[in-house]
Amino acid sequence: MANRESFSLNGENLLAKIKELIAEGNVRKITITDKEEKELMSFPLTFGVVGVLLAPVLAAIGALAALIGECTITVERE
Repeated sequence: MANRESFSLNGENLLAKIKELIAEGNVRKITITDKEEKELMSFPLTFGVVGVLLAPVLAAIGALAALIGECTITVERE
C-alpha cells in the first residue's frame, strides 16, 4: 500500500524539493497541485527512470515553478 505525504511550498522552492524527493529513491509518484487544488502535473517515478529520462520532466517543473506561486506536492511512497 502506498504511503502519501504532502508538502506546501512556493514555486521558487519547487524544483529543489522535487530533486530532493527523487534522490530519496522510494518515491513512486509525484503530483503537483495549485492552491485551488487543481492538478498541474503528475508523473510516476519507476525504478529505472533516472538521469536522461528525468531531464525533460525536471525542465517542465522548472518552467512551471516560474509561473506559479504557492503549490502543494503530494508524494506516494512505496
